[in-house]
Amino acid sequence: MSTAYQPSGFQSIIPYLTVKGAEQLVTFLVVAFEAEERQRALRDDGTIANIAMRIGDSMLEISEASATYGANISAIHLYVVDTNAAYARALQGGATSLFSPHDAAYGERTAGVVDPTGNSWYIATYQGEQAEDNQ
Repeated sequence: MSTAYQPSGFQSIIPYLTVKGAEQLVTFLVVAFEAEERQRALRDDGTIANIAMRIGDSMLEISEASATYGANISAIHLYVVDTNAAYARALQGGATSLFSPHDAAYGERTAGVVDPTGNSWYIATYQGEQAEDNQ
């Protein structure tokens, strides 16, 4: 359902990654986090002007860096159903490990990777308030 101020399916805050290697990032997101491409716009030279991707219940936008819009490096905290499986898929998709899956004191199963374009992804599965109480 769209509103007067945002398109249907988009949350109020959308991470926007401008990277060198946007196609590589799109492929990584599909492999690692089962992302779904929702919209694509190309520049006259064929590079990615904007891609909207859905990961779980959230949207993420990506563009190819250019002379006008330089690359930026971001860090994203991403909740998934299974941290271990997402971490394994991320490594398969070309990520490097920041830290392997473990249970954190704040009640999450968490892991960290750096994607092929340099962004950090903090992958987590919330284990509930009971997990927090047991730490």
